[in-house]
Amino acid sequence: MQMKRVVVTGAGGFVGQKLCDAILAKPDWQLIAIDMVLPDFLKNHDRVAAFETPFSDETMLSEVFSSPCDILFHLAAVPGGAAEQNPALSKTVNLDGTLTLFSKACENGHRPRIVYTSTIAVLGAPMPDVVDDNAPIVPAMTYGTHKAMIELALADFSRRKLADTVTVRLPGIVARPLAKSGLKSAFLSDVFHLLKDGQPYVSPVSEQATMWLMSVNQCVNNLLNAAVLDSSQMPVSRVVTLPAVRVSMRELVQEIASQTGASEELVSWKPDAALEEGFGKQPPLFTPAAEHAGFRHDGDITTLVKNTLL
Repeated sequence: MQMKRVVVTGAGGFVGQKLCDAILAKPDWQLIAIDMVLPDFLKNHDRVAAFETPFSDETMLSEVFSSPCDILFHLAAVPGGAAEQNPALSKTVNLDGTLTLFSKACENGHRPRIVYTSTIAVLGAPMPDVVDDNAPIVPAMTYGTHKAMIELALADFSRRKLADTVTVRLPGIVARPLAKSGLKSAFLSDVFHLLKDGQPYVSPVSEQATMWLMSVNQCVNNLLNAAVLDSSQMPVSRVVTLPAVRVSMRELVQEIASQTGASEELVSWKPDAALEEGFGKQPPLFTPAAEHAGFRHDGDITTLVKNTLL
């Protein structure tokens, strides 16, 4: 059996761990896991080469890519809020380090499939009245700016036949663990945890705020699709905005309460105008290019919440 060498950066993160689980379910995929801290199940698995190091470490990169890589999932990044507070660090990691990683992966001429997780932050704020495949790229944060720059670089990698690239712009992925993640959108995950546990929740956006959401399990399904799809199904840009379920904060609270038995009285509303401008005014979303390439959302709000509470 011919084994595929599959590299995942950010393997110790929320999405990364779920993705690694799914990869290890494939007997012909050998995993190379990279992150600053990795969970024990990756460090102790006989089909995993584990590297607890920055993904741009030159010694590690030389070792990992001394043999051809078939698939590279690049998930690691300095997240939005942290990038905005420290643009120099964002440049070092999200831009320079990422380009170094991709260049090293392509050095031996094997032309790997690179799956890159970009972000809807490239679309800026406020967004247009409707977002579709022709929406302009006008990032309003350093994080989105650096992600947009990498989107263009990867399209050029494909044009030059250095790699076969697929970039996916992620919506809000829920429900991340309760922690200071550096993500300004963390409130969208906190509501799941606190209501499930019967604890008070203060919403930093209004009841009418609207967001695009996807469960982490559906996100992993889409990343795996990105790894194996026929790239001729992708647009020339090699970038798609992923489909997502659009919900209001009131609808989300009501559905979580319905499925967990929590009281809606646990929720109070203290909107932050700046946060709502950036994360609570997401318009109707149309993603025909992504759907043509086989990407999917959770279906509806009931299924989204069910998948998230699993």
